[in-house]
Amino acid sequence: MGHKLKVAGWISVGVITGALTTVSLQTVARGTLAPLPLEELQQLAAVFSMVKTDYVEAVDEKKLITDAISGMVASLDPHSQYFDKKSFKEFREGTAGRFVGVGIEITQEDGLVKIVTPIEGTPAFRAGLKTNDLITKIDDTVVKGLSLNDAVKRMRGEPNTKVTLMILRKDENRSFPVILTREEIRTQSVRSKVIEPGYAWIRLSQFQERTVDDFVRKMEEIYKQDPNLKGLVLDLRNDPGGLLDAAVAISAAFLPENVTVVSTNGQLPESKFIYRASPEAYVRRGSSDPLKRLPAAMKNVPLVVLVNEGSASASEIVAGALQDHKRATIMGRQTFGKGSVQTVRPLGPDTGLKITTARYYTPSGASIQAKGIVPDVMVDETEEGNVFAALRTREADLEKHLNSGQGKEEKDVGREKARELALKKLEEDSKKPVADRKMPEFGTDKDFPLMQALNQLKGRPVMVSKTLSERKDEPKTN
Repeated sequence: MGHKLKVAGWISVGVITGALTTVSLQTVARGTLAPLPLEELQQLAAVFSMVKTDYVEAVDEKKLITDAISGMVASLDPHSQYFDKKSFKEFREGTAGRFVGVGIEITQEDGLVKIVTPIEGTPAFRAGLKTNDLITKIDDTVVKGLSLNDAVKRMRGEPNTKVTLMILRKDENRSFPVILTREEIRTQSVRSKVIEPGYAWIRLSQFQERTVDDFVRKMEEIYKQDPNLKGLVLDLRNDPGGLLDAAVAISAAFLPENVTVVSTNGQLPESKFIYRASPEAYVRRGSSDPLKRLPAAMKNVPLVVLVNEGSASASEIVAGALQDHKRATIMGRQTFGKGSVQTVRPLGPDTGLKITTARYYTPSGASIQAKGIVPDVMVDETEEGNVFAALRTREADLEKHLNSGQGKEEKDVGREKARELALKKLEEDSKKPVADRKMPEFGTDKDFPLMQALNQLKGRPVMVSKTLSERKDEPKTN
């Protein structure tokens, strides 16, 4: 079924493995090592030697060791990962929100790469590429048959290098080549607008290094446009998470100073920690507190937070903190359930380890792992209901997922039935024209959950879901 669903990616971003993560970046590895199981290590060495000498053909020793490390880490949980040189570079780029590319958001349609939108100020934007343009060739490679990830990799590269894209523009019935020079692209993880007098919308698509600064700047713009804001919608739908300190900062923007935002608990003493709404928890060394620029009214403006099954990790921290402190009404659908913290430890100058070091807990002490945040008000994704929600992957669906640590997980017996119904709907929709299949864009007047959020802020009736209910935890898969 998954291959039928549209997959969007950023050329400027590329592919970030393990995007559903909350990460704490650390510059040094631990100085002490636990005692080693000598017998098992001898077996490992013996297997390595046998493969090297007995395998049908010569093997790359370094690759063999790298694969062994990768396998060991991958066996722990879905979010722990060994980074080789290439993947470590990509991960660092992903958290920084800076990439070398051409600057287009893309999706895949009928085997071709379709431009969703060019990013303003990028090579693609300056070249005049348009929404709905199709890319048929990347340099000498025909796009038909390529995966979206492969297409992304071919369009990315080193700064100041060139890439040639063959563009099919259907509405003009012509194909033409475009030569673009790759450059560093700064992605925008924050969007906002004043929807109508007194009410604004601000959306966070990921928690990156620049997210807090961009958030503050957007809120300044909102209050400059409308100083008498009566209500704000914080949109965290499909936000897969990111940096922990950014999540704490966004929470602190709305909460009283020094209240608990999130706590963590793990095996190491340093993994047992309480993060509070104070600059010490989110201001990076050598930087000033960006939240000081926010209007004081932000602390009291009526607030609705929109979430869905794609809201994970850092976005769940924010939603959970605002919910527990009764600072906001959480609306939408139960979140992904990614309640573990990954710490990135360098193993050398260009390799590293992302390892799960703790579970995180909302201020009330509830674990989000494999469960998620349950909205105060359940709202469907469209007026017709939740079209494909049951097809979306959740933490509890992932093999080897970490359990909540708070009681036994129970099977959700209704989920498989919901998936079957969603698959039928997907098959029916696949026969419709593409324009009829497209979900309304977030932030528009056709955005059903957003309209319900505005109703909530205005004290008007909200169209509450007639089918959604709290999701049960599912059994852990080993």
